[in-house]
Amino acid sequence: MQGGPENTTTIDERHSSRVTVEINGASRELTLDNRTTLLDALREHLDLTGAKKGCDHGQCGSCTVLLDGRRVKSCLVFAVTVDGRSVVSVEGLAGPDELSPLQAAFIAHDAFQCGYCTPGQLCSARGMLDEVSRGWPSAVTGDLNSPADLTDAEIRERMAGNLCRCAAYPHIVAAVRETAGASGTAATR
Repeated sequence: MQGGPENTTTIDERHSSRVTVEINGASRELTLDNRTTLLDALREHLDLTGAKKGCDHGQCGSCTVLLDGRRVKSCLVFAVTVDGRSVVSVEGLAGPDELSPLQAAFIAHDAFQCGYCTPGQLCSARGMLDEVSRGWPSAVTGDLNSPADLTDAEIRERMAGNLCRCAAYPHIVAAVRETAGASGTAATR
């Protein structure tokens, strides 16, 4: 197309920011367009492709990561807002030579089929287990003055923001329940 704007990959400095963020334990410095989401920064700028772009509206949870230890839908977070903060993606859940207990439980319980939602499910489950260990109630927690029993209903409620189109939910619940039991979090059926 003649006379149109040139297609350029340079970042317009008027609309970009320098961001320093700890990603999976390593400090990274990026210059990003201010409109870049955390999901796009992870996938397109850092080659961390575990978090998936499912709906791009925060409805499916396939992009879930941990931001300062809390679950977030990375497609809804502007990357410039994570400057100076810590992000853990699915790639950072385990050490270099072994799976995390949660990842091992997902495999043992066949808690995935196509695998598309699995990274988001894993990050959400890790964040959910941390919330339970801190005593945070959910909408179905019966006694707000006691630690939550991680019943199947409690796990389902806490994982409700993550969809699995293959319907591996019973297996995901079993994997989370096993991990909770192994970590000392109260898990019951």
